[in-house]
Amino acid sequence: MTGSCVLGIDSGGSGVRVGVARTAQASGGAAEKPLTWSSPTPAAVGDRGIDAAGLLSRVLPAAGELLREAGVRRVDAVCVGAAGMASLGDELRATLPAALTDAFGARRLALAADAVTAYAGALGQRPGAVVAAGTGMIALGAPPEGPGPDGRPGGWRRADGWGHLLGDCGGGAWIGRAGLEAAMRAYDGREGGSRALLDRAEALFGPADQLPGQLYPRPDRPAVLASFAPEIGRLAGRDPVADGILRDAAGHIARAAEAVCPRTASPEVALTGGLFRMGDPLLTPLHEELTRRLPEARVTRSAGDPLDGALCLAAALATDDLRLPRDAALLTVLDIG
Repeated sequence: MTGSCVLGIDSGGSGVRVGVARTAQASGGAAEKPLTWSSPTPAAVGDRGIDAAGLLSRVLPAAGELLREAGVRRVDAVCVGAAGMASLGDELRATLPAALTDAFGARRLALAADAVTAYAGALGQRPGAVVAAGTGMIALGAPPEGPGPDGRPGGWRRADGWGHLLGDCGGGAWIGRAGLEAAMRAYDGREGGSRALLDRAEALFGPADQLPGQLYPRPDRPAVLASFAPEIGRLAGRDPVADGILRDAAGHIARAAEAVCPRTASPEVALTGGLFRMGDPLLTPLHEELTRRLPEARVTRSAGDPLDGALCLAAALATDDLRLPRDAALLTVLDIG
């Protein structure tokens, strides 16, 4: 790999990934794939938010190895996208700029919520709305460039993404928790339970009465809950409780998309994230809900993922072409002298 390079980092609910790409390549101007590294273990979250030191201990060696493979020592710009950046990212904002500058010489840095990198991976810098659904769920909308109807500059519109305890409604952890709740109702003999879901829960996690002890102490509880979501998809069409959970999830996702979609003619709504790999059991009721709520919208699949988005934003920084709205919580840009 030759020429100027950018670095992208994606710290999501299900793991951490790093990518290095030539600037033109990250901007969509070359067919060559980025060099990438990944880990299935998400960044730790403690009482001070996302653990910056722990994240750096994994990212810096991985990025250094990718740069050596690429034959470069410095990068023009870096974009870090992290789940929880908006509300849990204070330590990242305090620590990452100096660490990444010292390690790689970058003078331009973007710190973004993972929803923003998911947006950029899905739509680039075009206006529209993106629903990012994996372990969690968030919808993000960006307006056309220029002032809004009130004459003020347009900014991001956000719906949900509040974590598995307060929201993320319709996401993987939400679906998995709903399925496990139905399994426990069946175990108790309560109305609304599903014997099929109970059987799958016990096959994966062991005896139902031991499930709370397995879940509650886990620091990766959202990912564990989300791991049960595919079981609900597999039972769709055969278990009415599973069907109802997925219909409810589709309704939550569509309402979030409706809340953030730009009020323009034929807006674009992109779906991104691992949850949508569930396929028709979720996508069929979701498309029905989106058609009902946003009849003028063009619903598309994402062109890329959050790591692609991080590289896209880093390339935009490197070429002074960043057009997406800057925001203190969602997208912060630092020029480091």
